[in-house]
Amino acid sequence: MKNLMSLMRIIFLCYHMLLCLCEISLALDSISQDLSLSDDVDNTTLVSKDGTFELGFFTPGNSQKRYLGIWYRKIPIQTVVWVANRLDPINDSSGILRMNTSSGNLVLTQDDKVVWTTTSSKRAESPVALLLDSGNLVIRDEKDSNIEAYLWQSFDYPTDTFLPEMKFGWDLRTGINRKITAWKSPDDPSPSDFSFGMVLNNYPEAYMMKGNQKFYRSGPWNGLHSSGSPHVRANPIYDFRFVFNEAEVYYTYSLKNSSVISRLVLNATSYVRRRYVWIESKQIWEVYTSVPLDLCDSYSLCGANANCVISDSPVCQCLEGFKPKYPQAWNSMDWSHGCVRNKELSCENKHKDEFIKLPEMKTPDTTHSWLDQTIGLEECKAKCLDNCSCMAYANSDISGQGSGCAMWFGDLIDMRQFSDGGQEVYVRVDASELEHTSKSHKKGRVLAAVTVSFAVATVSGILVILGLCYRKKSRANVKERSDFSIKSYQNSAMEVGDMDLPVFDLSTIAKATNNFTLKNKIGEGGFGSVYRGTLADGQEIAVKRLSESSGQGLTEFKNEVKLIAKLQHRNLVKLLGCCLEGEEKMLVYEYMINGSLNSFIFDQEKSELLDWSKRFNIICGITKGLLYLHQDSRLRIIHRDLKASNVLLDNELNPKISDFGMARIFGGDQKEGNTGRIVGTYGYMAPEYATDGLFSVKSDVFSFGVLLMEIISGKRSRGYYNQNHTQNLIGHNPDDRPGMSSVLLMLVSEVELPEPKQPGFFGKYSGEGDSSTSKQQQSSTNEITITLLEAR
Repeated sequence: MKNLMSLMRIIFLCYHMLLCLCEISLALDSISQDLSLSDDVDNTTLVSKDGTFELGFFTPGNSQKRYLGIWYRKIPIQTVVWVANRLDPINDSSGILRMNTSSGNLVLTQDDKVVWTTTSSKRAESPVALLLDSGNLVIRDEKDSNIEAYLWQSFDYPTDTFLPEMKFGWDLRTGINRKITAWKSPDDPSPSDFSFGMVLNNYPEAYMMKGNQKFYRSGPWNGLHSSGSPHVRANPIYDFRFVFNEAEVYYTYSLKNSSVISRLVLNATSYVRRRYVWIESKQIWEVYTSVPLDLCDSYSLCGANANCVISDSPVCQCLEGFKPKYPQAWNSMDWSHGCVRNKELSCENKHKDEFIKLPEMKTPDTTHSWLDQTIGLEECKAKCLDNCSCMAYANSDISGQGSGCAMWFGDLIDMRQFSDGGQEVYVRVDASELEHTSKSHKKGRVLAAVTVSFAVATVSGILVILGLCYRKKSRANVKERSDFSIKSYQNSAMEVGDMDLPVFDLSTIAKATNNFTLKNKIGEGGFGSVYRGTLADGQEIAVKRLSESSGQGLTEFKNEVKLIAKLQHRNLVKLLGCCLEGEEKMLVYEYMINGSLNSFIFDQEKSELLDWSKRFNIICGITKGLLYLHQDSRLRIIHRDLKASNVLLDNELNPKISDFGMARIFGGDQKEGNTGRIVGTYGYMAPEYATDGLFSVKSDVFSFGVLLMEIISGKRSRGYYNQNHTQNLIGHNPDDRPGMSSVLLMLVSEVELPEPKQPGFFGKYSGEGDSSTSKQQQSSTNEITITLLEAR
């Protein structure tokens, strides 16, 4: 018995020793010639001294591949901030990370094959790898007294995440460019085509790139912030600074409180760069800031020599002294060709030229620029005037009284005006232009911050749009422009062939859609079915195949073809062609990879992709599309069937209004029409239209208001019910609804909204509509477009 007890003690001691050894093997504090990191049953990791970060092997998302990476150790949601072998994943758990003592480099192998390695130009006598509390994996020489003399560091090779204390930019001594490249997807950390990096122009600045195309430009540093980021200012979360000297050009930030966890991440799925802050009480990452911020952040949206003002409609304006290069395209909201001078400059008379001051601006693209930080504004003006190629100048540093000189040559690209926080830019014009210029430059309207607090304020705006509280016409209403008459339209060609639009053979469409196979079917409604297809040249298309039982016959078909073929706007779906063969009537559209808006806002999983900023952008896009139909297009068009399923989303979740089969055209000064043929979808239909056949632009405004409610709430309008009254959303007067220009003003400015007023009338409401139309509504419970024929 005594021997047995002794044996038990020995076993017990061995057990605890093994546990201790396991704990040692599971959490290393360094990697040297004696230790390695193995992705096997032991699952060894390297942990920073304070326990914040951990390095080891992981599998992203639904992938089966293994990667070596760094993540936050104490955060329950695995958040990877750096990946070593993002180009060469490991297929199993055979990965081993070792220190090669002869070269002083870390080497990652799979079955003795090198997968990834560090590259250090210096050899260390006693190399060791450490994971610092900042999340920086470094290699240093243990015998070097300078503990910050790193032979290699992961901070020089970031992936998709910009951490505090990291340098974003260039080391001019070594040629290292620390740029951020997004993951391809949550399952694939390999580099995507979406990147963000500092470019070494004479006046350096950072660009987001989609492949080789510029996508967003932050603007050069102006002493306070990047010129295109006036919203980046003193805040309780982080401090920031910019370094520009002969050795380095970089931006960095540091956290003010060590208890705060924050990071910047580039995302290729939504093409944004977001700053996240970890909220411990909620156990979530919360978005703190996001760019691009709005439409005007789209690189060179307005083309050359133009200015983007997000609160104006349209947002693009030629700079003073300039005019649209192609007026017809410009008036159709195709701004890509930009603007040209009203009067060309003459180099012989260069000293007679003048400069127009533009306030609160984002400075132009610095690709063709010149910088002298030693001179002031007056000398800068003189230098620019003396060089007939100089088109603009500004202070390079606007802090204090302003200093430094930046000059731009050639076309001025990617300018925008802010409501606050921009800087003054002086643009060169012929002296005669000053005679036509107002002494005081029009200041941009105040841009409403896209925050949760704005979402709350928007509730009042929704009521205004629905006609509950709009008391007076907005001063922002733009004078309606239309020289089009109904008579001239009726006398125009009525056949599809007369439209400048490709006509596809049925065989071509059938082949593209794999003979309309069920697998290619992507949607269905009262009109028929929609199929995804691919043409012989590889272009993806969406084919709307009208059914014989739909309310949309040959008249509606021709109507949609004629209308949409004439419309060109970024927020309207593009019609590529049509097919009219035998009994077949088909419309061929550009394919929208994200489908319809209702598939997002009413889907529990997809709706999580739409944060408030994205929903706001969708709302603004729909607003601008409707404004174009009502006011800015050559034809004044009433859509008559605006709803979530008729708004499509492209790969960047930009909205495009579709389905013009029920649309009507107004000409001249016509304001409203009357019809005995009621078309549209219950739940979105204005009361004066549903009951009396009266339609106008205000009919679309009503539908827009209902759609706005759905986008914000994520709930279908037909499920809405006021428990205190029998009143529903459609019981209000059309005269009290604003126009779309006023709606846009409400959305993008801080204009004070009126108080709600008494509703026009009350009406009974049930989930399926009132009794007078219950028979017709049986076919529209799934938002199917309906057509009612009634004598009036």
